[in-house]
Amino acid sequence: MRNWRCVFSMVVYFAFCFSIEAYKFQRTQQTERISGSAGDVLEDDPVGRLKVFVYELPSKYNKKILQKDPRCLTHMFAAEIYMHRFLLSSPVRTLNPEEADWFYTPVYTTCDLTPNGLPLPFKSPRMMRSAIQLISSNWPYWNRTGGADHFFIVPHDFGACFHYQEEKAIERGILTLLQRATLVQTFGQRNHVCLKDGSIMIPPYAPPQKMQTHLIPPSTPRSIFVYFRGLFYDVGNDPEGGYYARGARASVWENFKNNPLFDISTEHPSTYYEDMQRAVFCLCPLGWAPWSPRLVEAVIFGCIPVIIADDIVLPFADAIPWEDIGVFVPEKDVPKLDTILTSIPIDEILRKQRLLGNPSMKQAMLFPQPAQPRDAFHQILNGLARKLPHDKSVYLKPGETILNWTAGPVGDLKPW
Repeated sequence: MRNWRCVFSMVVYFAFCFSIEAYKFQRTQQTERISGSAGDVLEDDPVGRLKVFVYELPSKYNKKILQKDPRCLTHMFAAEIYMHRFLLSSPVRTLNPEEADWFYTPVYTTCDLTPNGLPLPFKSPRMMRSAIQLISSNWPYWNRTGGADHFFIVPHDFGACFHYQEEKAIERGILTLLQRATLVQTFGQRNHVCLKDGSIMIPPYAPPQKMQTHLIPPSTPRSIFVYFRGLFYDVGNDPEGGYYARGARASVWENFKNNPLFDISTEHPSTYYEDMQRAVFCLCPLGWAPWSPRLVEAVIFGCIPVIIADDIVLPFADAIPWEDIGVFVPEKDVPKLDTILTSIPIDEILRKQRLLGNPSMKQAMLFPQPAQPRDAFHQILNGLARKLPHDKSVYLKPGETILNWTAGPVGDLKPW
């Protein structure tokens, strides 16, 4: 009982300090600038540094798919749709492919949704393969590099492995025809089959306008110590509870479901966004994949992300100082979460919050409509620009081929 009283006293003290800090912040409107190379990268302007040619594909690869199910506009994989729209009106777009640095193929591979709104990636390899066959047959640019100067948005759980279960994704591997292309993907885990060298890591899509409508005054006390809403077990796919999230979420529930410091539940209240703004720490554990939209939501709402996903590769890591704004907890240490978080000095917590208050960093995590300077669209372009100029070795000799068009599961070879 004495320990719990100490903990409660600490929480009250935290809430008091955070209230004072929020008041001072509101009065001074000062944020802590992101120092060093990260701050410079964050504020880069990609315009004038690259040109992108957008292939015009039949609408069956994009617009018709979206018309069939408009829910694709709001799910966490919607970056593929909004990036296409952005590029069509971006000043980096060129209509002359001969002067292009990069080529973009607008294929909406994650817009085949279940009734519950979850994407089914099973048609994605055939769809992507069909689109590549089309561009390689109608334009000369793919064939001269084997796709090395092309980029694709692949925002699914395990990127271009196109499966939502890790074991199956690893078995499938990255679609062979994308082996030379640059992948713009949300999935990132070091030393993983589904993370391609040179990929550009991006945040999942979170609706900017929706989050904007749920903002509360910055002076509101952060009276919740640890916050999480989501699944702890995926009973449908993992009834034993040991495989989903590698057991990390189950461990959170089993260890802290009765801990008053932890506001955790499977229920998703209408005040979810407001609650995050009242919380000091927001848990961002892995699920089927290492990432989730909680990472974006936590940054936007100034809630310190507690990242529980071993070997995760985070979005725009050269621009976002994740080590400074977040707390990294190894999956094996989940049972020690309470000790780890209550041991962090208040000065360190307040500095993380000041960094999280930096508008440029928040902007880099969003895909707003219309686009704005330094947003996620521009961070993607910055990533592409930093890969230029292309090495001469990417250009193939006449008649040379590197990619194996017949590799992969037999089902992927069926016409789409």
